Amino acid sequence: MTKAATAMTACLTPDSPVAMTGCLAPIDKAGLDELIAKGKADPTAVKTLKCKTVAEGRFRHLNFVRTLPPYIVDEPPGLLGDDTAPNPSEASLAALGSCLAVGIHANAVARGITVYTLEIELEGDLNITGVWGTGDLSEKPVGFTDVRAKVKFEADRPREELDALVAHARLWSPVANTFSRPVNLDVTMA
Repeated sequence: MTKAATAMTACLTPDSPVAMTGCLAPIDKAGLDELIAKGKADPTAVKTLKCKTVAEGRFRHLNFVRTLPPYIVDEPPGLLGDDTAPNPSEASLAALGSCLAVGIHANAVARGITVYTLEIELEGDLNITGVWGTGDLSEKPVGFTDVRAKVKFEADRPREELDALVAHARLWSPVANTFSRPVNLDVTMA
């Protein structure tokens, strides 16, 4: 019996209120269906997301989102930080990985696919010699020039179907689209 087949026998249905063994915790299918219906009912809806960033000292920052505890961003020692949290570029990779994972899992649930495992390994290349505009200011790309995401995904469907699901999730990921297309950005003094 394959690992996936063995795990499938240990999985409960996505509507089960108890924790699952051998599968990812389920997404509420009824709630997902409601979100899908809302999106189809008003395809022009736009939601504004907010974050307040407060400098704590050195390169450590507290980021306040909704009513959650602060999300910390720092720099590694090589960039003069205290190494207490991801740096901003690493946090952007985490946002991308999480967004892709949400899209893959939600689309799997919407299609009746049972997900056993889902991991995404990300890496990105960027030139850091500009040192936030204080170092080498010669002409070069600022920010990531290449980002690679490798999806490790086990589910109860053949590889071809999972490949198509991953491609679909990438196409509809808000963070992936933010990485891959120009976005209007306005930075002003308050």
